[in-house]
Amino acid sequence: MTPAIFGLSGPHLTPDERAFFREADPAGYILFGRNCVDPEQLRSLTNDLRSIHGRDRLLVSIDQEGGRVARLRPPLWAPYPCGEVFDKLYQIAPASAIEAARANATAMGMELSAMGITVDYHPPLDLRVPGAHDVIGDRALGSDPMQVAALGRALLEGLAAGGVTGCIKHMPGHGRTDVDTHKAMPTVTASAVELEADLAPFRALKHALIGMTGHLLFTAWDAENPATLSPTVIRDIIRGAIGFDGLLLTDDIDMEALGGTIPERAARAHAAGCDIVLNCWGKMDDMAGICNVLPVMSAATAARLDRALAGTRIAPAIAPEQAELLAKRDALLALTGTSA
Repeated sequence: MTPAIFGLSGPHLTPDERAFFREADPAGYILFGRNCVDPEQLRSLTNDLRSIHGRDRLLVSIDQEGGRVARLRPPLWAPYPCGEVFDKLYQIAPASAIEAARANATAMGMELSAMGITVDYHPPLDLRVPGAHDVIGDRALGSDPMQVAALGRALLEGLAAGGVTGCIKHMPGHGRTDVDTHKAMPTVTASAVELEADLAPFRALKHALIGMTGHLLFTAWDAENPATLSPTVIRDIIRGAIGFDGLLLTDDIDMEALGGTIPERAARAHAAGCDIVLNCWGKMDDMAGICNVLPVMSAATAARLDRALAGTRIAPAIAPEQAELLAKRDALLALTGTSA
């Protein structure tokens, strides 16, 4: 198996994609809006992906946080709010915010499971930092580390209850960024002592099954390499100080925060200690190049992948309880005068 997650070009597999994926045998796939036309088409696509490999459990992933980061949108799919909504509720009723977050994520997991999706890149555990770039912004679950951890735990639990594995991101923390990593590489000059706050939510949820790196350079730890490409950050901070031992993915290596060709980035990230390289855009030349430079998946990574998918399930349809969960969430959010 190739330790990579690949994107698809459109709503259906092309003959070239089908042949390539069968031979490359990637760890999994990521879906975007371009791949999601309606529920019937999407379930057909994910069934098709599973048929290529014959694996009961396949990593089929998506970025479905809610708010502005949502690949599945109304009216064909349910609305889900951004993290800021739960942050606001937590300020007046912490227990209600946790319960609302859990209900929201369970409903989301039920919907994703019925679409054949097994992994959601959610929740972000990045702190909201005043004056930082808004690439995180209202996606954050708050600025207090323990609040973020509490809400993040509820989201992970809810997704799992719905049959989907969540992914904590973006380790070791994206909240202090001054630029959008899609366009440039941020340099974070905070001291190691200051960065303890950023690490705290990840440390609290270190037993999460999947985690994702961020493409930020932290001068306190490695003044030359961004976290995704830094053996020091991955070994000493993510695996060491945080204590994360789950499946470690890169953020999308197409982002302009990283330099070099896509295969070069993939090779460096894997050599630095990332288990799996995430490549989102379905460009055949890039995907073939990644396969050429990456080794066969290690036994350790395969074991982490198996653990990450062990609790996932594909539902035949959206569970009828989803409507009750969404109503419960909305009733709790109404305490702040907001809704999804």
